[in-house]
Amino acid sequence: MVVFLTEPVRRRAVEIAAVAMPGLAPGRVPARLRRFLKFSPVKRAKLARGDLAAALDGDAEFRAGLAEVLVATDSPLVRSVTGHVAGETVSPMADPTEVAALTYLLRPEGWRELLAAALDAISDPPEAPASEGPDPASAKRLAALEKENGKLRSALADQRTAAATLQEEVRRVRRELKEAEDRAAKAVGDLAAGRGRLKHLDAERRSERRRLESEMESLRAGIERARKADREHERLASSRLWLLMETLSGTATGLRRELGLEPVDERPADYVAEQYCAEPEERPFEGSRGLEQTDPQRLDHLLKLPNPHLIVDGYNVTISAWGETLTLEQQRNRLVQGLGAVAAQTNAEITVVFDGADAVFGAKPWARGVRVLFSAKGQIADDVVVELAEVEPEGRPVIVVSSDQEVAMRVRREGAYPVPSPLLVRWLQRS
Repeated sequence: MVVFLTEPVRRRAVEIAAVAMPGLAPGRVPARLRRFLKFSPVKRAKLARGDLAAALDGDAEFRAGLAEVLVATDSPLVRSVTGHVAGETVSPMADPTEVAALTYLLRPEGWRELLAAALDAISDPPEAPASEGPDPASAKRLAALEKENGKLRSALADQRTAAATLQEEVRRVRRELKEAEDRAAKAVGDLAAGRGRLKHLDAERRSERRRLESEMESLRAGIERARKADREHERLASSRLWLLMETLSGTATGLRRELGLEPVDERPADYVAEQYCAEPEERPFEGSRGLEQTDPQRLDHLLKLPNPHLIVDGYNVTISAWGETLTLEQQRNRLVQGLGAVAAQTNAEITVVFDGADAVFGAKPWARGVRVLFSAKGQIADDVVVELAEVEPEGRPVIVVSSDQEVAMRVRREGAYPVPSPLLVRWLQRS
């Protein structure tokens, strides 16, 4: 059955639909109307008036979606229109055009009768009673109606804001999805390229392996030929050598028998040693031109040897020198900085070893040209110092600074020069 609406009712229905339309999901809006969603309600109602009217008349699903948005506003007028069958009645002061437009959009049970009554009220408006001033009751109802319309507009504005937020979120999600798809496509391309490179490298590896195996077989054959030739040459050389030795042995035996020589204990070199040589005096191992053990010049002479290695027992030096005035961290820093000056003045390799059994606090000290070590758990610095002296090649000058007599004895056996700790302290104080 065709429903005929007056122009004011149709115009009002289009305006209400334009306000409520952003509350729908984009998929529930007809395609020809989606481009108007970004416009304001007034502009949307003006530009999409014809399309909106056609959609309201012919698209029941679109109209039902608008009804859901209007019902969600909890407007008293909407509630009275949708619930008039349940006992609620539309206020007689309500605008019949508004009531007719809402009835057309909401279409509750018995909506045709309610629409006809509203259209009749529009066609035959009641005459206002002649009076000198406005009726207080009418003014009160008019104010209530305005308040109700204000609530409806506010609710529709809230729905529009929520719809705009939702649309922005959808656009953001779509952007993220597009970026994720682009990244996935790039990853697929990179994976394909990587597989191609791996396949090419595998082919090259197989070819190289075949070439190396061929060369290895050739080398094995050459080695076998060389070994065979060596064995033949060795047999010939052994035979010739044996024959020569037999000849010489026979000749020597004949000469010894003919000359009557007897075995002797002395050799010619022994006579030269007695006449021209003397036993060397034992040279002091730590000696350095007769200098005192604690004379800094002695350390100067040792550090001037070619490519020396100076190994320092850290805490053995610092505790004896500054143990009563500085913390362990300050002792380490002072010693390492002083050894940095030694490294700058000489060409010596310098290593300082600290015990690491106890917890070490503070940053590891540092100076150019100084290697700082801490003994591992279960090790002591003394053992590390001796191990450093042991691994050095024979003939390289190795100087070990420690007042520990056991350490001095152990490194002396390895060919190193033991130096007492006070000597290094005096050397640092002098420089």
